[in-house]
Amino acid sequence: MSKVNQNKRLQRGLDNRHIQLIALGGAIGVGLFYGSSATIQMAGPSILISYLVGGLVIFTIMRALGEMAVDEPVSGSFSTYAHRYLGTFAGYLTGWTYWFMWVVVGMAEITVVGVYVNYWFPEIPHWLTALAVLIVITMINLANVKAYGEFEFWFALIKVVAIIGMILLGLGIIFLGIGNGGHPIGFDNLWTHGGFMPNGINGMIMSLVLVMFSFGGVELVGITAGEAKNPQQSIPLAINNVIWRILIFYIGALGVMMILYPWNEVGTNGSPFVLIFAKVGIPGAAQIINFVVITAALSAFNSGLFASGRMLYNLSLQNNGPKYFGKLSKNGSPRRGILFSSLFLLVAVVLNYIVPEKVFLYISSVATVSVITSWTIILITQLKFRQSKTKKEIEKLAFKMPLYPVSTYLALTFLAFVIVLMGFIKDMRIALVVAPIWFLILYIGYKIKKKDFTESTIEEEIVG
Repeated sequence: MSKVNQNKRLQRGLDNRHIQLIALGGAIGVGLFYGSSATIQMAGPSILISYLVGGLVIFTIMRALGEMAVDEPVSGSFSTYAHRYLGTFAGYLTGWTYWFMWVVVGMAEITVVGVYVNYWFPEIPHWLTALAVLIVITMINLANVKAYGEFEFWFALIKVVAIIGMILLGLGIIFLGIGNGGHPIGFDNLWTHGGFMPNGINGMIMSLVLVMFSFGGVELVGITAGEAKNPQQSIPLAINNVIWRILIFYIGALGVMMILYPWNEVGTNGSPFVLIFAKVGIPGAAQIINFVVITAALSAFNSGLFASGRMLYNLSLQNNGPKYFGKLSKNGSPRRGILFSSLFLLVAVVLNYIVPEKVFLYISSVATVSVITSWTIILITQLKFRQSKTKKEIEKLAFKMPLYPVSTYLALTFLAFVIVLMGFIKDMRIALVVAPIWFLILYIGYKIKKKDFTESTIEEEIVG
């Protein structure tokens, strides 16, 4: 099916405000609220440099994706581009790996919701909360793309308001002494506890792994291109703002945390967000942040189900997945792909009974290899995309990749370096074993699919 027919079938129901908040929500995960202490412990205040470097690489990846998405706005995004410019196996591997990543992330996110709901209602079992979330979010995604966009808009907005509020309150404490008897705190905590780089250059370098993982999901804005009302305007705006979001929401928030509290104490007495809200006398600080974390998890799950349904739909269009997923409902949503993904996510409800949390860490580390695979494919595809264009076509590109091709090759080198670093982190080594097995399974599946497709085509020709 051509991209023209595909785009006619998919509803362009996402407004510019939806696209901007989806992009913003994709760059801000649950980890910023409760998991940021792990990265800070690795690098100390120098984690700010790690986020700046990682942010520049992410911006490069997003500009590579944006160049293709603006020129060819399709819902399958990088899987479709890989299929078109790198070959059928590249599209097959990218699509199924990205689908797998979101299913795994979805399992983790609905489990997180159960944990934080227990803060208010300890008598409710995790599996029941997970099941309720699965049903509600599935119904939202089955409605239409506008319903997804509207819920994601408000989910992401809550995260954004919470982070901006924390930064502003933190700055008030730092410069005006609010909540500290009117005595400004100053910036000494950034260098008086072992220095700006307390664990040396090695600590900062190793932190790059976790930093890059925290950006997983930022590429989701490319998936929305096929259903955006005005992708030529909204996609460039969303992508160009990525670097500012990283500066404000990651470097700004973590910087404020480490100015207010010594880096080696961040997270030891609960969420830094809760401590900052409580320090200025806001009542119910813990309840507020608990609510924000729940909405952050719901946001990630909502986006994951959206992405997995679209990816299955586009795999079907590429003949890289069952034709069953290639039909849309009357309201233009890939209902079959969404329900299939939801069926897999039911496993998470069962896993809440039988699987220890450590296994989720292992599975999540495999998911992070999946997102790095997707980023790598985006960059390689963009190289092939450019090579396929004439000089005149390149001049007409509306959203060109800056510093091409040097920026693309530097980003590819950096991603390869991150994969190597994973081998030095104990809990992530399992991913370097499981990921090749997953790729081998995909390759075998692709060969079987290709053989069956060839045989069925020959049979049709004979019958015809």
